[in-house]
Amino acid sequence: MTKLGVITDGISRDFERALAVMNEFGLTQAELQYVWDVEVGDLSDAQLDRVQRLVAAHGVEVSCISRHVFGGLALGDLSASAPVYRQHLADLNRCIDTAKALDCPLVRIMSFKKEMILFGSQGAEEWNVAQGAWEKARELIGGAVQIAEDRAITLVVETGNNAITNSAFLARRMVDEIGSERLKVMWDPANALYSTEAAYPDGYQALRGALGHIHLKDVVVEISKATISCRQLGSGQMAPYLDDMAAALKNDGYAGAISLESVYRPLGGSFEDGFRASIGALKSIFG
Repeated sequence: MTKLGVITDGISRDFERALAVMNEFGLTQAELQYVWDVEVGDLSDAQLDRVQRLVAAHGVEVSCISRHVFGGLALGDLSASAPVYRQHLADLNRCIDTAKALDCPLVRIMSFKKEMILFGSQGAEEWNVAQGAWEKARELIGGAVQIAEDRAITLVVETGNNAITNSAFLARRMVDEIGSERLKVMWDPANALYSTEAAYPDGYQALRGALGHIHLKDVVVEISKATISCRQLGSGQMAPYLDDMAAALKNDGYAGAISLESVYRPLGGSFEDGFRASIGALKSIFG
């Protein structure tokens, strides 16, 4: 059965407040990204102990540790020996420590900075393709996956609108080419709208057998204007796909978590207001 939750800082970076609101709405899955203005993985021992106690006291589970590992890094001259890459691997190791302390099964990674054209033929491979970018991304993500294998944790690579794996199709291709059971996809179908990928059936069908975690939000994207606006769940460009996605997840027996990514903020309101506006749709459609 699908388990529902939220990225907690989308309600509040005050972790106790976020957990109280989760309890109010019966959500059981807390995804951690920023906690008390600290990026997850940078929590002190005392802060991590407090998180453990608060999670237990509120009766929730931690679904994913979501630091922006590799996020925004340009591949360019990046290599496995580059100091910035090694630092991100160190950040990953700290996130794995945090995940194990919180009995959390998943740690998120990103997939470097987006390149517009990765593949081509009949001349495009010479003039248009970012030559070697896909292969380098695969190699460097592979380094993270080796750590995950050694430490017995599962990584989920996100479909990021500013990432190499900016669609379900590309994320699935990356997972298949790396070929490890320790790498799955964190599917954010709203992000993939920026690559013009329809969430259903295209995105969903691409991910069968590789889906590890889901982010849900709603947006309106205008690609030609380089513009995006967040919306209440069910009122933006994701609306036509939600019912079909929910039915497919149920039919396929998806047992992972869905996190509401509460990035919608009403005019004059707060992110918690946006959460409250969207949580009803999440529960009615996917609950």
